[in-house]
Amino acid sequence: MSDAGEDRAGTRLPEGVPPMRPRWLPRIPGRPDQGPWRRRSNQLLYVLALAGMGASLWAFWLTLEDMGEKADSKDRIAEACAGLVDAEAVLSLRGGVVRTQADSGADSGLRIDSLPSACRIYGVSESGRSDGLFSLVVRTTADGRPLHVVGDESRLEPFQNPSGRGSDDEDVTRTADHAEPHPLGDGALGDYRDDSVTVRAVCVSGKPATLSVTARADYEDVSDQDRRTLAEVAHGSAVKAAARLKCDAKVSALPAVPTPARELGDPKSAKASCGWYRGYLGRTDRGRLPDRVLEAPLGAKGSTESCLLAVGPSAVGEIADDLTGSDREFAEPALTHSPWWMRASSFLGTEAESVGHSLFTDTTFLKPGTAGGDEGAGVWWASSVCDGRPALHALTVSYTYDGVVSGQMAALLRAYVDDVTKRRGCTDVVFPPASVFAPK
Repeated sequence: MSDAGEDRAGTRLPEGVPPMRPRWLPRIPGRPDQGPWRRRSNQLLYVLALAGMGASLWAFWLTLEDMGEKADSKDRIAEACAGLVDAEAVLSLRGGVVRTQADSGADSGLRIDSLPSACRIYGVSESGRSDGLFSLVVRTTADGRPLHVVGDESRLEPFQNPSGRGSDDEDVTRTADHAEPHPLGDGALGDYRDDSVTVRAVCVSGKPATLSVTARADYEDVSDQDRRTLAEVAHGSAVKAAARLKCDAKVSALPAVPTPARELGDPKSAKASCGWYRGYLGRTDRGRLPDRVLEAPLGAKGSTESCLLAVGPSAVGEIADDLTGSDREFAEPALTHSPWWMRASSFLGTEAESVGHSLFTDTTFLKPGTAGGDEGAGVWWASSVCDGRPALHALTVSYTYDGVVSGQMAALLRAYVDDVTKRRGCTDVVFPPASVFAPK
Protein backbone atom coordinates (compact mmCIF):
# COMPACT_ATOMS: atom_id res chain seq x y z
CA MET A 1 0.00 0.00 0.00
CA SER A 2 1.60 3.33 -1.10
CA ASP A 3 1.37 6.44 1.07
CA ALA A 4 0.70 10.04 0.02
CA GLY A 5 4.40 10.54 -0.88
CA GLU A 6 4.49 7.86 -3.57
CA ASP A 7 3.24 7.89 -7.13
CA ARG A 8 1.27 5.00 -8.63
CA ALA A 9 4.51 3.09 -9.46
CA GLY A 10 5.54 3.23 -5.82
CA THR A 11 8.39 5.71 -6.37
CA ARG A 12 8.80 8.21 -3.54
CA LEU A 13 8.51 11.77 -4.80
CA PRO A 14 10.85 14.57 -3.84
CA GLU A 15 9.92 16.60 -0.77
CA GLY A 16 7.34 19.29 -1.55
CA VAL A 17 6.17 17.75 -4.84
CA PRO A 18 2.45 16.93 -4.72
CA PRO A 19 1.29 13.52 -5.81
CA MET A 20 -0.03 13.18 -9.30
CA ARG A 21 -3.79 13.55 -9.85
CA PRO A 22 -5.29 10.28 -11.08
CA ARG A 23 -6.01 10.41 -14.78
CA TRP A 24 -9.62 9.31 -14.24
CA LEU A 25 -10.31 12.37 -12.06
CA PRO A 26 -11.13 15.38 -14.27
CA ARG A 27 -9.62 18.72 -13.42
CA ILE A 28 -12.07 21.56 -12.80
CA PRO A 29 -10.79 24.60 -14.72
CA GLY A 30 -9.72 27.42 -12.44
CA ARG A 31 -9.96 25.24 -9.30
CA PRO A 32 -6.63 24.14 -7.79
CA ASP A 33 -6.47 20.88 -5.91
CA GLN A 34 -4.90 22.57 -2.91
CA GLY A 35 -4.23 26.01 -1.56
CA PRO A 36 -6.07 28.80 0.18
CA TRP A 37 -9.19 28.48 -2.01
CA ARG A 38 -9.54 24.85 -1.04
CA ARG A 39 -9.32 25.66 2.65
CA ARG A 40 -11.89 28.42 2.34
CA SER A 41 -14.28 26.18 0.39
CA ASN A 42 -13.97 23.48 3.03
CA GLN A 43 -14.77 26.00 5.73
CA LEU A 44 -17.79 27.20 3.75
CA LEU A 45 -19.04 23.66 3.27
CA TYR A 46 -18.59 23.03 6.97
CA VAL A 47 -20.63 26.11 7.88
CA LEU A 48 -23.34 25.17 5.38
CA ALA A 49 -23.48 21.67 6.78
CA LEU A 50 -23.88 22.99 10.31
CA ALA A 51 -26.58 25.43 9.14
CA GLY A 52 -28.43 22.60 7.35
CA MET A 53 -28.25 20.44 10.44
CA GLY A 54 -29.55 23.33 12.55
CA ALA A 55 -32.41 24.00 10.15
CA SER A 56 -33.32 20.33 10.12
CA LEU A 57 -33.29 20.17 13.90
CA TRP A 58 -35.44 23.32 14.08
CA ALA A 59 -37.92 21.92 11.55
CA PHE A 60 -38.02 18.67 13.49
CA TRP A 61 -38.69 20.58 16.69
CA LEU A 62 -41.50 22.57 15.08
CA THR A 63 -43.01 19.36 13.74
CA LEU A 64 -42.93 17.83 17.21
CA GLU A 65 -44.46 20.99 18.65
CA ASP A 66 -47.24 20.98 16.03
CA MET A 67 -47.91 17.32 16.72
CA GLY A 68 -48.25 18.12 20.40
CA GLU A 69 -50.54 21.08 19.74
CA LYS A 70 -52.64 18.99 17.36
CA ALA A 71 -52.97 16.19 19.90
CA ASP A 72 -54.06 18.71 22.54
CA SER A 73 -56.55 20.21 20.10
CA LYS A 74 -58.07 16.80 19.40
CA ASP A 75 -58.47 16.24 23.13
CA ARG A 76 -60.18 19.63 23.53
CA ILE A 77 -62.56 18.90 20.66
CA ALA A 78 -63.39 15.45 22.02
CA GLU A 79 -64.09 16.86 25.48
CA ALA A 80 -66.16 19.83 24.30
CA CYS A 81 -68.24 17.80 21.83
CA ALA A 82 -68.77 14.75 24.07
CA GLY A 83 -66.72 12.52 21.81
CA LEU A 84 -69.30 12.71 19.02
CA VAL A 85 -67.20 14.38 16.31
CA ASP A 86 -64.24 13.35 14.20
CA ALA A 87 -61.62 15.75 15.59
CA GLU A 88 -59.22 15.17 12.68
CA ALA A 89 -61.94 16.24 10.24
CA VAL A 90 -62.68 19.40 12.26
CA LEU A 91 -58.98 20.33 12.22
CA SER A 92 -58.97 20.03 8.40
CA LEU A 93 -61.54 22.84 8.01
CA ARG A 94 -60.60 26.28 6.73
CA GLY A 95 -57.39 25.06 5.12
CA GLY A 96 -56.31 23.15 8.23
CA VAL A 97 -55.63 24.35 11.77
CA VAL A 98 -53.32 23.08 14.49
CA ARG A 99 -54.42 24.93 17.61
CA THR A 100 -58.01 25.17 18.83
CA GLN A 101 -59.94 26.24 21.87
CA ALA A 102 -63.51 25.64 22.96
CA ASP A 103 -66.11 27.63 24.84
CA SER A 104 -65.29 27.55 28.52
CA GLY A 105 -67.49 27.74 31.58
CA ALA A 106 -69.75 25.56 33.63
CA ASP A 107 -72.53 25.53 31.04
CA SER A 108 -70.33 25.16 27.95
CA GLY A 109 -69.76 22.02 25.95
CA LEU A 110 -72.14 19.46 24.55
CA ARG A 111 -74.09 17.22 26.94
CA ILE A 112 -75.84 14.32 25.29
CA ASP A 113 -77.92 13.74 28.44
CA SER A 114 -79.26 17.30 28.47
CA LEU A 115 -80.58 18.32 25.06
CA PRO A 116 -80.71 20.65 23.22
CA SER A 117 -76.97 21.08 23.50
CA ALA A 118 -74.04 22.28 21.45
CA CYS A 119 -70.27 22.67 21.33
CA ARG A 120 -68.29 25.41 19.64
CA ILE A 121 -64.67 25.21 18.52
CA TYR A 122 -62.38 28.15 17.63
CA GLY A 123 -59.22 28.09 15.55
CA VAL A 124 -56.20 29.83 17.12
CA SER A 125 -53.57 31.50 14.92
CA GLU A 126 -49.85 31.77 15.67
CA SER A 127 -50.45 35.28 17.00
CA GLY A 128 -52.94 33.89 19.50
CA ARG A 129 -56.05 35.30 17.84
CA SER A 130 -59.09 33.00 17.89
CA ASP A 131 -61.73 32.87 15.15
CA GLY A 132 -64.86 30.82 14.66
CA LEU A 133 -64.25 27.39 13.18
CA PHE A 134 -66.94 24.80 13.93
CA SER A 135 -70.12 24.14 15.88
CA LEU A 136 -72.14 20.99 16.49
CA VAL A 137 -75.76 21.21 17.64
CA VAL A 138 -77.74 18.18 18.78
CA ARG A 139 -81.54 18.54 18.95
CA THR A 140 -84.58 16.30 19.32
CA THR A 141 -88.31 16.74 18.83
CA ALA A 142 -88.70 16.12 22.57
CA ASP A 143 -86.30 18.73 23.94
CA GLY A 144 -88.92 21.40 24.61
CA ARG A 145 -87.82 23.85 21.91
CA PRO A 146 -88.97 23.93 18.29
CA LEU A 147 -86.62 22.33 15.78
CA HIS A 148 -87.88 24.83 13.19
CA VAL A 149 -88.58 28.51 13.82
CA VAL A 150 -90.64 30.54 11.35
CA GLY A 151 -91.61 34.18 11.28
CA ASP A 152 -89.82 37.50 11.11
CA GLU A 153 -87.33 36.79 13.87
CA SER A 154 -84.06 38.69 13.52
CA ARG A 155 -81.91 35.56 13.15
CA LEU A 156 -84.07 34.45 10.23
CA GLU A 157 -83.42 37.65 8.29
CA PRO A 158 -81.89 36.49 4.98
CA PHE A 159 -80.12 39.73 4.00
CA GLN A 160 -78.26 40.93 7.09
CA ASN A 161 -74.67 40.26 6.02
CA PRO A 162 -73.31 42.53 3.22
CA SER A 163 -70.38 40.18 2.43
CA GLY A 164 -70.15 39.41 -1.25
CA ARG A 165 -71.62 42.79 -2.18
CA GLY A 166 -69.56 45.81 -3.04
CA SER A 167 -69.54 48.77 -0.65
CA ASP A 168 -71.32 50.90 -3.26
CA ASP A 169 -73.80 48.17 -4.20
CA GLU A 170 -77.22 48.85 -2.69
CA ASP A 171 -78.84 45.84 -4.32
CA VAL A 172 -79.26 44.09 -0.97
CA THR A 173 -81.60 41.35 -2.21
CA ARG A 174 -79.42 40.23 -5.08
CA THR A 175 -77.60 37.63 -2.95
CA ALA A 176 -78.84 36.00 0.25
CA ASP A 177 -76.59 35.48 3.24
CA HIS A 178 -77.24 31.75 3.01
CA ALA A 179 -78.73 29.23 0.61
CA GLU A 180 -82.16 27.81 1.33
CA PRO A 181 -82.03 24.26 2.75
CA HIS A 182 -81.17 21.67 0.07
CA PRO A 183 -82.19 18.02 0.56
CA LEU A 184 -79.47 15.45 1.18
CA GLY A 185 -80.21 13.07 -1.67
CA ASP A 186 -83.96 12.41 -1.62
CA GLY A 187 -84.25 14.36 1.62
CA ALA A 188 -84.85 11.42 3.95
CA LEU A 189 -81.43 11.88 5.57
CA GLY A 190 -81.67 15.64 6.13
CA ASP A 191 -80.63 18.84 4.39
CA TYR A 192 -77.75 21.27 3.97
CA ARG A 193 -76.99 24.91 3.27
CA ASP A 194 -73.83 26.66 2.15
CA ASP A 195 -72.29 26.58 5.65
CA SER A 196 -74.06 23.76 7.50
CA VAL A 197 -75.33 20.21 7.17
CA THR A 198 -78.16 18.68 9.21
CA VAL A 199 -78.58 14.92 9.49
CA ARG A 200 -81.83 13.60 10.95
CA ALA A 201 -82.49 10.17 12.37
CA VAL A 202 -86.08 9.03 12.85
CA CYS A 203 -86.20 6.63 15.80
CA VAL A 204 -88.21 3.51 15.02
CA SER A 205 -88.71 2.90 18.72
CA GLY A 206 -88.14 4.79 21.92
CA LYS A 207 -87.70 8.50 22.43
CA PRO A 208 -86.96 10.97 20.97
CA ALA A 209 -89.05 10.56 17.83
CA THR A 210 -86.48 12.44 15.73
CA LEU A 211 -82.85 13.25 16.37
CA SER A 212 -81.31 16.23 14.56
CA VAL A 213 -77.54 16.84 14.36
CA THR A 214 -76.18 19.98 12.66
CA ALA A 215 -72.52 20.57 11.84
CA ARG A 216 -71.81 24.22 10.98
CA ALA A 217 -68.76 26.15 9.79
CA ASP A 218 -68.48 29.41 11.76
CA TYR A 219 -66.71 31.39 9.05
CA GLU A 220 -67.52 32.83 5.63
CA ASP A 221 -66.81 31.45 2.16
CA VAL A 222 -67.08 27.77 3.03
CA SER A 223 -65.51 25.66 0.28
CA ASP A 224 -67.11 22.62 -1.34
CA GLN A 225 -64.51 20.41 0.35
CA ASP A 226 -65.29 21.92 3.76
CA ARG A 227 -69.01 21.42 3.15
CA ARG A 228 -68.36 17.77 2.36
CA THR A 229 -66.34 17.50 5.57
CA LEU A 230 -69.24 19.02 7.52
CA ALA A 231 -71.56 16.44 5.98
CA GLU A 232 -69.26 13.61 7.04
CA VAL A 233 -68.96 15.00 10.57
CA ALA A 234 -72.73 15.47 10.90
CA HIS A 235 -73.37 11.96 9.60
CA GLY A 236 -70.86 10.32 11.93
CA SER A 237 -72.04 12.36 14.90
CA ALA A 238 -75.68 11.45 14.24
CA VAL A 239 -74.80 7.74 14.26
CA LYS A 240 -72.95 8.10 17.57
CA ALA A 241 -75.64 10.28 19.15
CA ALA A 242 -78.39 7.82 18.15
CA ALA A 243 -76.45 4.99 19.77
CA ARG A 244 -75.92 7.01 22.97
CA LEU A 245 -79.64 7.88 23.17
CA LYS A 246 -80.70 4.31 22.34
CA CYS A 247 -82.54 5.64 19.31
CA ASP A 248 -83.24 2.71 17.00
CA ALA A 249 -82.72 4.49 13.71
CA LYS A 250 -81.22 3.57 10.36
CA VAL A 251 -78.98 6.40 9.15
CA SER A 252 -78.58 5.98 5.39
CA ALA A 253 -75.31 6.54 3.52
CA LEU A 254 -74.23 10.08 2.80
CA PRO A 255 -75.04 11.26 -0.77
CA ALA A 256 -73.29 13.92 -2.84
CA VAL A 257 -73.46 17.52 -1.58
CA PRO A 258 -73.63 19.79 -4.67
CA THR A 259 -72.83 23.49 -4.34
CA PRO A 260 -75.96 25.43 -3.26
CA ALA A 261 -76.80 28.76 -4.88
CA ARG A 262 -77.23 32.04 -2.99
CA GLU A 263 -78.02 34.44 -5.84
CA LEU A 264 -81.70 35.20 -6.39
CA GLY A 265 -83.19 34.80 -9.86
CA ASP A 266 -86.23 35.55 -11.97
CA PRO A 267 -89.45 33.77 -10.91
CA LYS A 268 -89.99 32.80 -14.55
CA SER A 269 -87.06 30.37 -14.27
CA ALA A 270 -88.25 28.77 -11.01
CA LYS A 271 -88.86 25.03 -11.30
CA ALA A 272 -88.13 23.48 -7.89
CA SER A 273 -89.22 24.72 -4.45
CA CYS A 274 -90.37 28.05 -5.98
CA GLY A 275 -92.08 26.50 -9.00
CA TRP A 276 -95.46 27.20 -7.40
CA TYR A 277 -94.71 30.96 -7.46
CA ARG A 278 -93.93 30.92 -11.17
CA GLY A 279 -97.30 29.24 -11.73
CA TYR A 280 -99.08 31.77 -9.55
CA LEU A 281 -97.62 34.76 -11.39
CA GLY A 282 -98.67 33.14 -14.64
CA ARG A 283 -102.30 33.38 -13.53
CA THR A 284 -102.34 36.84 -11.97
CA ASP A 285 -100.58 40.20 -11.94
CA ARG A 286 -97.58 40.44 -9.65
CA GLY A 287 -98.82 43.67 -8.14
CA ARG A 288 -96.77 44.35 -4.99
CA LEU A 289 -95.39 40.83 -4.73
CA PRO A 290 -91.67 39.92 -5.00
CA ASP A 291 -89.86 39.85 -8.33
CA ARG A 292 -86.99 37.58 -7.19
CA VAL A 293 -86.73 34.00 -5.92
CA LEU A 294 -84.15 31.75 -4.30
CA GLU A 295 -85.15 28.12 -4.44
CA ALA A 296 -83.77 24.69 -3.64
CA PRO A 297 -84.21 21.22 -5.14
CA LEU A 298 -87.18 19.17 -3.96
CA GLY A 299 -86.49 15.90 -2.16
CA ALA A 300 -89.04 13.17 -2.80
CA LYS A 301 -88.73 12.02 0.82
CA GLY A 302 -87.75 15.34 2.34
CA SER A 303 -89.48 16.47 5.51
CA THR A 304 -88.80 20.17 4.84
CA GLU A 305 -88.84 22.49 1.84
CA SER A 306 -88.41 26.24 1.48
CA CYS A 307 -88.68 29.08 -1.04
CA LEU A 308 -87.35 32.60 -0.48
CA LEU A 309 -88.98 35.55 -2.28
CA ALA A 310 -87.62 39.11 -2.30
CA VAL A 311 -88.13 42.50 -3.93
CA GLY A 312 -85.36 44.05 -6.02
CA PRO A 313 -84.59 47.80 -6.05
CA SER A 314 -86.42 48.51 -9.31
CA ALA A 315 -89.55 46.77 -8.11
CA VAL A 316 -89.36 48.65 -4.78
CA GLY A 317 -89.47 51.92 -6.71
CA GLU A 318 -92.44 50.77 -8.79
CA ILE A 319 -94.37 49.61 -5.73
CA ALA A 320 -93.54 52.76 -3.73
CA ASP A 321 -95.29 54.97 -6.30
CA ASP A 322 -98.65 53.49 -5.22
CA LEU A 323 -98.03 53.57 -1.46
CA THR A 324 -99.10 56.09 1.16
CA GLY A 325 -98.41 56.72 4.83
CA SER A 326 -96.07 54.45 6.78
CA ASP A 327 -95.96 51.88 4.00
CA ARG A 328 -94.42 54.46 1.68
CA GLU A 329 -91.91 55.37 4.40
CA PHE A 330 -90.77 51.75 4.48
CA ALA A 331 -89.79 51.86 0.78
CA GLU A 332 -86.53 53.74 1.30
CA PRO A 333 -85.09 51.42 4.01
CA ALA A 334 -86.19 48.50 1.81
CA LEU A 335 -83.26 49.46 -0.43
CA THR A 336 -80.72 49.23 2.38
CA HIS A 337 -81.17 47.75 5.84
CA SER A 338 -84.83 46.53 5.83
CA PRO A 339 -85.39 44.69 2.54
CA TRP A 340 -88.78 43.30 1.60
CA TRP A 341 -88.91 39.51 1.56
CA MET A 342 -91.12 36.46 2.12
CA ARG A 343 -90.43 32.80 2.80
CA ALA A 344 -92.78 29.90 2.11
CA SER A 345 -91.90 26.68 3.94
CA SER A 346 -93.37 23.27 4.73
CA PHE A 347 -92.65 20.71 7.45
CA LEU A 348 -93.89 17.13 7.32
CA GLY A 349 -94.06 14.16 9.65
CA THR A 350 -92.33 14.47 13.00
CA GLU A 351 -90.83 17.78 11.80
CA ALA A 352 -94.35 19.28 11.79
CA GLU A 353 -94.63 18.53 15.51
CA SER A 354 -91.68 20.81 16.30
CA VAL A 355 -92.40 24.11 14.52
CA GLY A 356 -92.81 27.41 16.33
CA HIS A 357 -92.46 31.16 16.10
CA SER A 358 -90.90 33.59 18.53
CA LEU A 359 -91.95 37.07 19.58
CA PHE A 360 -89.38 38.71 21.82
CA THR A 361 -88.68 36.03 24.44
CA ASP A 362 -91.91 34.04 23.99
CA THR A 363 -91.97 30.93 21.80
CA THR A 364 -95.24 29.52 20.50
CA PHE A 365 -95.58 26.08 18.90
CA LEU A 366 -97.72 25.75 15.78
CA LYS A 367 -100.03 22.79 16.26
CA PRO A 368 -100.61 20.39 13.35
CA GLY A 369 -104.23 20.41 12.28
CA THR A 370 -104.60 24.13 12.98
CA ALA A 371 -104.33 27.27 10.86
CA GLY A 372 -103.89 30.90 11.75
CA GLY A 373 -101.61 33.89 11.75
CA ASP A 374 -99.62 36.18 14.01
CA GLU A 375 -98.97 39.61 12.54
CA GLY A 376 -96.55 40.49 15.32
CA ALA A 377 -94.40 37.49 14.46
CA GLY A 378 -94.94 37.97 10.72
CA VAL A 379 -96.21 34.43 10.06
CA TRP A 380 -99.38 32.82 8.70
CA TRP A 381 -99.85 29.07 8.42
CA ALA A 382 -102.07 26.23 7.20
CA SER A 383 -101.96 22.51 7.89
CA SER A 384 -102.72 19.20 6.18
CA VAL A 385 -102.10 15.46 6.36
CA CYS A 386 -99.56 14.08 3.90
CA ASP A 387 -99.24 10.32 3.49
CA GLY A 388 -100.89 9.84 6.84
CA ARG A 389 -98.49 12.22 8.59
CA PRO A 390 -99.14 15.77 9.84
CA ALA A 391 -97.84 18.74 7.83
CA LEU A 392 -97.56 22.47 8.43
CA HIS A 393 -97.22 25.10 5.69
CA ALA A 394 -96.07 28.60 6.66
CA LEU A 395 -95.70 31.97 4.96
CA THR A 396 -93.35 34.48 6.61
CA VAL A 397 -93.37 38.17 5.65
CA SER A 398 -90.81 40.76 6.79
CA TYR A 399 -92.24 43.31 9.20
CA THR A 400 -91.78 46.32 6.90
CA TYR A 401 -93.47 44.48 4.03
CA ASP A 402 -96.57 42.80 5.49
CA GLY A 403 -98.65 45.98 5.34
CA VAL A 404 -97.64 46.53 1.72
CA VAL A 405 -98.89 43.10 0.57
CA SER A 406 -101.67 42.46 3.11
CA GLY A 407 -104.29 42.38 0.36
CA GLN A 408 -102.47 39.62 -1.54
CA MET A 409 -101.24 37.31 1.24
CA ALA A 410 -104.35 35.15 1.62
CA ALA A 411 -104.35 34.26 -2.08
CA LEU A 412 -100.58 33.74 -2.05
CA LEU A 413 -100.68 31.33 0.92
CA ARG A 414 -103.51 29.40 -0.68
CA ALA A 415 -101.60 29.12 -3.96
CA TYR A 416 -98.55 27.78 -2.15
CA VAL A 417 -100.46 25.28 -0.01
CA ASP A 418 -102.54 24.08 -2.98
CA ASP A 419 -99.35 23.33 -4.90
CA VAL A 420 -97.59 21.52 -2.04
CA THR A 421 -100.57 19.43 -1.02
CA LYS A 422 -101.37 18.43 -4.60
CA ARG A 423 -97.76 17.53 -5.34
CA ARG A 424 -97.44 15.44 -2.17
CA GLY A 425 -100.94 13.97 -2.23
CA CYS A 426 -102.03 15.60 1.04
CA THR A 427 -105.56 15.73 2.42
CA ASP A 428 -107.48 17.41 5.24
CA VAL A 429 -106.17 20.86 4.34
CA VAL A 430 -107.01 23.63 6.81
CA PHE A 431 -106.62 27.31 5.86
CA PRO A 432 -106.72 30.31 8.23
CA PRO A 433 -109.84 32.50 8.10
CA ALA A 434 -109.71 35.67 6.04
CA SER A 435 -109.90 37.77 9.17
CA VAL A 436 -106.29 36.92 10.19
CA PHE A 437 -104.99 38.65 7.07
CA ALA A 438 -106.78 41.93 7.75
CA PRO A 439 -104.33 44.68 8.79
CA LYS A 440 -104.60 45.57 12.45
